[in-house]
Amino acid sequence: MFLIVLFSLLNLNPNSMVLFDFSKNSDLQGWFVVNDDVMGGRSQATFEIDAAGNGLFQGKVSLENNGGFASVHYRFDRMEIGDSKKLVLHVKGDGKRYQARVYANTSDNYSYIAYFNTSGEWQTIEIPLENMYPSFRGRKLDLANFSESGLVEIALLIGNKKVENFSLQIDKIELR
Repeated sequence: MFLIVLFSLLNLNPNSMVLFDFSKNSDLQGWFVVNDDVMGGRSQATFEIDAAGNGLFQGKVSLENNGGFASVHYRFDRMEIGDSKKLVLHVKGDGKRYQARVYANTSDNYSYIAYFNTSGEWQTIEIPLENMYPSFRGRKLDLANFSESGLVEIALLIGNKKVENFSLQIDKIELR
């Protein structure tokens, strides 16, 4: 009983695996931005640590030259996910819709995706891994939803088929 109370007081979850917990001293090695300029587009995005110590993904999505998306990725050594069932994002968005992506293998040319909406306030977004579906270049693939045993990369993407500025603060990303 004491441990349950202690975990509650410290806001720790014994069944949680932290993928990244941002702070003012965070090393962003492994994080990289991919915009639609890889295919001729004109969207622009940056990723940095803000004054409060959160990850800050921001920029402008452009539809010029068949563009329309910006993303930030975090690649890491393969991590076994054990009994984890959810991707959990602690974020503060701008009221826009974003996409979470996970990659199971470095050799896969597709990711598993799910959409989430932001409210302008801090939120805890819980995405069941089994609901994440395989997609390649915006097209749903005829494969099963996520049922893998590990991850090698996560990403956040905005691509709402319109020109828009965006800003997404990220406090923590974990698996539960």
